[in-house]
Amino acid sequence: MTGASRRAGIGHAIARRLAALGASVFLHHYISHDHDQPWGTDPEGPRAVIDSVTDALACNTATLHHSELDLAVPDAPKQLITAAASVLGHLDILVCNHGRSGDDGPLGTLDADMLDTHWAVNTRSTILLAQAFAAQHDGRPGGRIIFMTSGQDLGPMRGEVAYAASKGALASITRTLADHLADQSITLNTINPGPVDTGYAPPEVHEALRHRFPQARWGAPDDAARLIAWLVTDDGAWVTGQTINTEGGFRR
Repeated sequence: MTGASRRAGIGHAIARRLAALGASVFLHHYISHDHDQPWGTDPEGPRAVIDSVTDALACNTATLHHSELDLAVPDAPKQLITAAASVLGHLDILVCNHGRSGDDGPLGTLDADMLDTHWAVNTRSTILLAQAFAAQHDGRPGGRIIFMTSGQDLGPMRGEVAYAASKGALASITRTLADHLADQSITLNTINPGPVDTGYAPPEVHEALRHRFPQARWGAPDDAARLIAWLVTDDGAWVTGQTINTEGGFRR
């Protein structure tokens, strides 16, 4: 489970859902990214996330482990999968929730470093994580991979070209990777959770977007987590190669 560093985030909600289903969990976090963003780190640090997910473990034999790793480093995805497998054994589920945002802009403000860094974290590392996960998977039923995107194919994101391009690539590659992984009894689906209230939006943006939802509220982290928790169970075994929008009817 990557990108679980803040209790307000989607990663934390997903990890708690999986823990409640009886899974052992390996959490990845990279605090330096949050530290540099307007929303900042969790007020009580990653330990609060770890303790919260530990409290949700439903099985006495389930365990929780964690690691700090910069997925912009080329070898980091393989290192992360190796570390998780070394303590958990065979890995059944991979949720790629991490993402680089910020340090972005519209056309006319871009440079190579901005584009390359977003690609390295959001796209390259996610595909390499899937590759490393598949390499350790022995073909038993129940293999699951979840990618996360952000609705780039549903409307423009003029101020986030690097982010939109790098996350949109995951939706584009979903069917190809899912077809390949099906031979190992692994499903792969990509989730677009729409605008989710994780504390990143300033008050005026939050209020403006709230009225675009039929229920007059933003998505909550657990809205996406419930869908992902379903997809990784046996009930979701017949769904693969899909990009699923779970936006509560958000109107663009």
